[in-house]
Amino acid sequence: MGDVMDTPSIIFMGSPDFAVPALRALHETFGLTAIVSVPDKPSGRGQILQSSAVSKEAISLGIPLLTPERLNAPEFIEQLSALRPDIIVVIAFRILPKEVYSLAKLGAFNVHGSLLPKYRGAAPIQWAIINGETETGLTAFLLNETVDTGNIIGQTRIHIPEDMTSGELFTTLMNPAAELAVSTCKDLLSGNAIALPQHHELATPAPKLFRQTCKIDWNKPSKSIVNLIRGANPKPGAWTVFNGKPLKILKACSGNPSLLIEPSSFMINEQGFFIGTSDGNLSLLYIQEEGKAAMNVTDFLRGYRGFKEGVCS
Repeated sequence: MGDVMDTPSIIFMGSPDFAVPALRALHETFGLTAIVSVPDKPSGRGQILQSSAVSKEAISLGIPLLTPERLNAPEFIEQLSALRPDIIVVIAFRILPKEVYSLAKLGAFNVHGSLLPKYRGAAPIQWAIINGETETGLTAFLLNETVDTGNIIGQTRIHIPEDMTSGELFTTLMNPAAELAVSTCKDLLSGNAIALPQHHELATPAPKLFRQTCKIDWNKPSKSIVNLIRGANPKPGAWTVFNGKPLKILKACSGNPSLLIEPSSFMINEQGFFIGTSDGNLSLLYIQEEGKAAMNVTDFLRGYRGFKEGVCS
């Protein structure tokens, strides 16, 4: 076994909580050479500088941390090059320029939250749920010049339960992502990695979710709307206009089939809060009014004094 195999130089790049279990697992297994994350950003009412979850973990573990403003900045590339990386691991980070990922002697790979080539883009976990998938997974792929198109070197499949939200799926995928990152590094270091090209003709997009994307169209079937509610939970949140104000709907289920309610019309009675769809109605379970905390519908109705019937827009 050569020097690279005995003491590999592995650089980890990531930002949010999702990436932290992989960071820990890689450091425990190999000893990370350095970590790259985003610069601290002002947050909250006081605009106090906050570090990313990955930055906090790097500091906690005593691992050298780099937080460049620009990934193509010459001084950052010089710093990275001096570390002589064998492998660069990317999870939930920015798009790397070629001059960065090409520094990795054995390869730079990303762990993406879908079974590529399906759901290429910024929101693969959310779109899998919105589209009603019952299975998704993780893909480790080698970085190249176009986003999420590189050769695949590992995949993990995960079942999606019928009522799971995207927030819950994020949490479910965190440890499998860590396991995939470790096994992929082992394969690259041992020379056993097999890189298979993606079937680009099967690719589907997973663009970032914006607030307007998540506005509910009540002329759609109940199942489709429930999937949007699940996929947009917790952020940005599926919503409608109720009594002239935005109302986030965080959880809903099939309603009362005996109630005849037109699409987008609502009915409030002793049984609950119902809104009509193209093929029935939904019973709202958990909601959030603008500027207020989320609450279950039972608590909302206890204090509700508005119209019992009307139209959502």
